[in-house]
Amino acid sequence: MTTSNQFSQVSPIPSRFQFGDNWERYSKKINKKSIADAEKSLLFNLNIPSLKNMKFLDVGSGSGLFSLAAHYLGAEVHSFDYDVDSVSVTKSLKEKYSRESNSKNWTIEHGSILDNKYISSLGHFDIVYSWGVLHHTGNMLTALDNCASLVAKDGFLFISIYNDQGSWSRRWLRIKKIYQITPKFLRVLYVFLIMISRESMSLVAPLIRGKILPHLKGYLKQPDRGMNFWIDYVDWVGGYPFEVAKPEIIFHHLYNKGFQLQKLKTCAGGHGCNEFIFKKNS
Repeated sequence: MTTSNQFSQVSPIPSRFQFGDNWERYSKKINKKSIADAEKSLLFNLNIPSLKNMKFLDVGSGSGLFSLAAHYLGAEVHSFDYDVDSVSVTKSLKEKYSRESNSKNWTIEHGSILDNKYISSLGHFDIVYSWGVLHHTGNMLTALDNCASLVAKDGFLFISIYNDQGSWSRRWLRIKKIYQITPKFLRVLYVFLIMISRESMSLVAPLIRGKILPHLKGYLKQPDRGMNFWIDYVDWVGGYPFEVAKPEIIFHHLYNKGFQLQKLKTCAGGHGCNEFIFKKNS
């Protein structure tokens, strides 16, 4: 259903997707190229030359890749995640890749963006980053407000939120719920079947136009955020809780809290995440 504030809410949570397990598998694929891609993504999207002397908060750190990228770019980093396995993965990434000269400038904790007491203890940050996290908390509106409260004056809020596709989003909600009740030994097969069904439909137009090879080559290209195609798909099919919002809803909600939109990348009404970068008015 859709509430009066126009944020799509979900029914009570039957179970949660094990994001940490998925990120642990992905962390084994992290290399210098994926780290460099994550660094480029931050600098390009924020349109700044460096993160030196800036405070960076990673809300829902997952694999820790973007915390590491911010660390490499000179920021003082604080990472936290609700999933204890994700916290462990982020700590392992820090141990493997962090620069010893400033490793003390990167702290990692277990915490929840919905925990008001924890949030109030964090202070304010020049960059609050939360990519693909807030819609998985079970209370996206509160999570968004708490993120906004952590941004310093003239600071950036960099978030991505699942696009509201109406009936299609409700179908995806059912797909995710089915994943939660599917036996673990069948989940890989379930994700594969969903992927084949969905991607085969996307091949029709390139096949008609005779451009099937360039389309297939695009699948082999690593995503520009340094992520991984299969890991992203498992996250997309299994990620629950699940909420969605139209881009204008996010814009108006944060505009009324004193934020100005700096950059927006939408799904053009399709599936996936709309990406936002807001700047807090001084």
